[in-house]
Amino acid sequence: MKTVSTATAIMGLPLAMAEEVIAQAGREDKRPPVIWLHFQECTGCSEALLRANHPSIAEVVLDIINLEYQETLMAGSGDQAEASLHNAIEKHAGKYILVVEGSIPTDDMAVCCQIGGKTAVDSFKAAAAKAAVVVSLGACACSGGIVAIEPNPTKAKGVIDILAGDMQWSDDDLKNKYISLPGCPPNPHNILSVILYVATFNKLPEKGLKIPSIANLSMKDERAHRPTFAYGRLIHEHCERRPHFDAGRFVREFGDEGHKNGWCLYHMGCKGPETYANCSIIHFNDGAAWPIGNGCPCIGCTEGTVLFKDSLFSLAKVAQPKPHSNIIETQGRGKESSVAQAAVVGGLVGAAIGAGAVFASKLPKEPEDENK
Repeated sequence: MKTVSTATAIMGLPLAMAEEVIAQAGREDKRPPVIWLHFQECTGCSEALLRANHPSIAEVVLDIINLEYQETLMAGSGDQAEASLHNAIEKHAGKYILVVEGSIPTDDMAVCCQIGGKTAVDSFKAAAAKAAVVVSLGACACSGGIVAIEPNPTKAKGVIDILAGDMQWSDDDLKNKYISLPGCPPNPHNILSVILYVATFNKLPEKGLKIPSIANLSMKDERAHRPTFAYGRLIHEHCERRPHFDAGRFVREFGDEGHKNGWCLYHMGCKGPETYANCSIIHFNDGAAWPIGNGCPCIGCTEGTVLFKDSLFSLAKVAQPKPHSNIIETQGRGKESSVAQAAVVGGLVGAAIGAGAVFASKLPKEPEDENK
């Protein structure tokens, strides 16, 4: 129940909807069959799910989904495993959710990844052809990831490149049957939320980034297929260190006073201002921690054009911030202040609260693009 309630909240569904999701998740016949394929990857996406406690992997497998095939978890191997995959595809044709983890080598390099004597691309095509929904899980499956970095020796591609290319899926097919969950790794709550949504409503959740400058993406662009609830906003917008960014307080070196005091990591290469994900809201390890909260800059792992293109310590593409003219100096905290100084501070705080209320009432429904 806690798992379903959490997923309902993450997806932004009304509280009353939680009861329907819980009811559907508790029905044996509503547990969606899942076939999970591994290709060129480190298994980090699976590990993220295995390490979760709420829900535990036992709850996921026994109560939430009907896991028909998953090489990391299944007991069978060899011919037995191959038979299990074939039988699952035929038994649940048109009904199963296909989760793909890892990039797919293609062309003359397709032989670089073979399972049961078949290339990864052939195995994927056979499974995708009869799937109700195809989910690319993780950076490698979504855009090729680290495996596809130039010179891309295995000619690795993301799932959507095969669907839209070799398999010639139409825009409608991609719109209704494909969803992308990038990250290295993606948060396990996001994949569970998508599975529960599909099982409950028999359709995919709302997709797209909804950012004015990139709102009209081609259906062949992976970013057009990310669930809005998980990737609709920049990490920067909800970051706990955002006030320090606005005030111009930055960490300049790991271990300096700013780092110890939790200041903004922008100058340490944090990619939060150009990375779309909900990490700053739901965190990892059951909400206990996340990279920026632990003092490590965001590396932009949901953005194939960031993590695998830019250097780790290059500055994110956002205007160089400067402190506002009305920022109160905080370096002398604890020292005696005059009545006049206190009055000035009080006046500014009151003005800020009033201005903030007016500003909030005029905010647009969708955020402006901060990458420019």
